[in-house]
Amino acid sequence: MPIWPWAAYTLFALNVTFAVVVIFLERRDPSATWAWLMVLFFIPFLGFFLYLVFGQNLSRSRLFDWDDKKKVGIEEQIDHQKQAIKGSVFPFANPHTQKNAKLVYMLLSHNDAVLSEDNSVDIYIDGNAKFEALIKDIRNAKDHIHLQYYIFRFDELGKKLIHALTEKAREGIEVCVLFDDLGSRKLRRRHFKELIEAGGVVEVFFPSPIPYVNLRLNYRNHRKIVVIDGQIGYVGGFNVGDEYLGKDPSFGYWRDTHLRVKGSAVHALQTRFILDWNQASKQHDFVYEERLFPAPVTKGDVALQVVTSGPDSEWEQIKSGYFKLITTAKKSIYIQTPYFIPDASILDALRIAALSGIDVKIMIPNKPDHMFVYWATYSYAGELMKAGAKIYIYDDGFIHAKTIVVDDKLSSVGTANIDVRSFRLNFEVNAFMYDYESGKALAKIFMDDMLVSYELTPELYQQRSLMIKFKESISRLLSPIL
Repeated sequence: MPIWPWAAYTLFALNVTFAVVVIFLERRDPSATWAWLMVLFFIPFLGFFLYLVFGQNLSRSRLFDWDDKKKVGIEEQIDHQKQAIKGSVFPFANPHTQKNAKLVYMLLSHNDAVLSEDNSVDIYIDGNAKFEALIKDIRNAKDHIHLQYYIFRFDELGKKLIHALTEKAREGIEVCVLFDDLGSRKLRRRHFKELIEAGGVVEVFFPSPIPYVNLRLNYRNHRKIVVIDGQIGYVGGFNVGDEYLGKDPSFGYWRDTHLRVKGSAVHALQTRFILDWNQASKQHDFVYEERLFPAPVTKGDVALQVVTSGPDSEWEQIKSGYFKLITTAKKSIYIQTPYFIPDASILDALRIAALSGIDVKIMIPNKPDHMFVYWATYSYAGELMKAGAKIYIYDDGFIHAKTIVVDDKLSSVGTANIDVRSFRLNFEVNAFMYDYESGKALAKIFMDDMLVSYELTPELYQQRSLMIKFKESISRLLSPIL
């Protein structure tokens, strides 16, 4: 008997075994289960390899724990704020924040996102301006610099930043650098040789045991956090690389959104950095020191919660925050995101908002940096357009901003895209702001960006080719695992 029928039977049996063992026993989301089944059965063997690279679930065991959080007073703050908000006796600094007490309570109770109302916030939408401010703050540091990026390139900008950090380390300032092993896959510890010799410390998040190869494509630390002296914090979309300064001709001008924060919210960014650092560190763990959490010197009036999420959490906290923002809207919802692959709940919330007459505007890039993700984005944008949402294609380079603005009053800026990867698979951080001035500024930025964008009208959408429609269909099927 020819050998090929036996090979076919064996292949079929292995695929069935893989499907039962590695998918159903993990109790995945049904849509992701069907997507992986399709991959396994249509691409035998290779599909299983793809699953091993992209699909393994992370254990829900707590990866991040820091006993000294108690000394910072975070747990007491959380309990006090929850009880006060639930009892309607919380002393909100302004009525606008009080009107959104339900959102504040949700993020507080499910994410330990302490509300602080004494912050000042600067918004940066240009990489040159953002890194100029950052390097200036680094040069003025007096005690410590804690820096964390998903992508850190050893190019002109990366070398400039490392040089500034090295100078401060030589002055005796504590310098700690954390980068993601996959996002910064071309970065090596030797690139920080002078910084380490000067006393700086460098750690890597989820490194691979195999040199130069990291097969764990999921569960990456997508956060971008900088804390200087416990007084200044940075959070947003910019990574470290020349392309973020608009120097990559394939992308052109890079449009992103980043925040520079002063006030008590910096303590939340500091806590998040320490948790991530201690997870990555083997011998340089942080313990509580008062110098890391000084009383704010500069105070403002912006109410803010620092919200984080990741695959180690039971709840998708940032997604829940996005959903609540959308369902709170009375007049307008403005969204900027490079990747728009909403799950059913976010898609329904946006569709219902648009059908209700709320001004829903979504801005996406005009060019892909991830092909399947781009065509899935295009597909979902086209679907929402049918409900009355307006879709804008940014045409002045590449837009990488992750912002939501609701009614010019509520806003979120951070690292989380509107896709499954950000909601479930990556470690993310966003600032949720309850502030009219910040909301109005972000809404104006959106309107200014519309001047260099074009609207994707139903007529334009219908003109797409059969090949594009095919790409959309395949990408849409794969969207639960993108």
